[in-house]
Amino acid sequence: MKAIVIIGLIFAFAAAGVGLSYALGASAVAAYLISGSGEFLAIAPQRIFSQIDVFAIMAMPLFILAGELMNRSGVTRALIDFSLLLLGRVRGGLGHVNILTSVFFAGISGSAAADAAALSNTFVPQMERRGYDRQYAGAITAASSVIGPIIPPSIIMILYGAILSTDVAALFAAGVVPGLLLAASLFIANAIIAAREKHPGGAAEDTPPLFPTLKRALPALLLPVIILGGIVFGVTTPIEAGALACVAASVIGFGLGELNWRSVYEGIERTALLTGSIFVIIAAASLLSYLIVLHQIPDAIAAFVQAVNLTGFAFVLLIMLTFLILGMGFDFLLGLTVIAPLLVPIAVAQGSHPVALGVLICLNLAIGLITPPLGGAIMMVSTITGEGYWGLCRRILPFVIAEFLVLLLIAVFPELSLALPRALGLI
Repeated sequence: MKAIVIIGLIFAFAAAGVGLSYALGASAVAAYLISGSGEFLAIAPQRIFSQIDVFAIMAMPLFILAGELMNRSGVTRALIDFSLLLLGRVRGGLGHVNILTSVFFAGISGSAAADAAALSNTFVPQMERRGYDRQYAGAITAASSVIGPIIPPSIIMILYGAILSTDVAALFAAGVVPGLLLAASLFIANAIIAAREKHPGGAAEDTPPLFPTLKRALPALLLPVIILGGIVFGVTTPIEAGALACVAASVIGFGLGELNWRSVYEGIERTALLTGSIFVIIAAASLLSYLIVLHQIPDAIAAFVQAVNLTGFAFVLLIMLTFLILGMGFDFLLGLTVIAPLLVPIAVAQGSHPVALGVLICLNLAIGLITPPLGGAIMMVSTITGEGYWGLCRRILPFVIAEFLVLLLIAVFPELSLALPRALGLI
């Protein structure tokens, strides 16, 4: 009964719009008092420090800063022009360009929110001017933002690796194939809808000039290759790769003449705010996770799972459903910091590979961002574009179905995720 009250407090706070750090922190303190474990709050500072003092987490603010600098340096425009050069003249070309730009952008930002925010202002008005339905333009922008947390570098994967003690380089390599499968599923869905609704496209469409476009886009296109290559081949650690990304983003931005010191300051300021909020959430969650261990809740969950004979793929499906719901309604950190440490060790003990499971969980959380009725990425696109939320939900459903099929595919065939890290000797 006490556990139900504690869990109810967390979700009640979060659903009421209270900041997740406050919701977890207040619920954690209440949980210690309700359970009669108030004396253990004395070691709260030590527990918090031990959870934050993790080497892999240091990469997170660096990749956030790299994405912020890229957003402010004209790289997004260069990537869009390059995508237009490749796909602008096929039917539904701007839809394909939207998806392809998200693939390129994913290799820089590592965030669905950054992808949706950066591309909504650019693509939706441009697609509307070219004859696309505005709601469809917003829907495909939200759907393609899911690629951001899957193709490396990925902020979600860095946190998963730190919290679950899983190799980040292996997670990055494992995200490449699922990310490309997501993009392929969206290309197919867009092509079908474009043919059915007769979207614009054809040889008469304008495309940017070849060589100036390549000149501006090439540095941005090489950056993800350098980052991922350095990590998976052992040349750089994820932290060093993050620092390299920041330096390269600055050089590219100043080289293109679209980044100034004011923009750099704003990027650093934004990074500090995001990083601080994430660290506070991890700190609050660490108190709750310690209480969970004190009261042997993981053992109780494992015993329950064994009692109902929920093993193998059936248990993986339960994990998928859990994280999909969390992705729909709550910050992804709630799932990674509180729920994942409970369920992942059980699945690994049953034979699931921790890297494949990590990719699956991250993809579940990402797809939850575009799943009605509480999809966070849909809300962001709706706010930026001014389009109605439920109209976007209706238009995004074909893309949600396409991404669900990819999710099931990598759940049934985990080797799709594991093949690349195995080939690179990372697992």
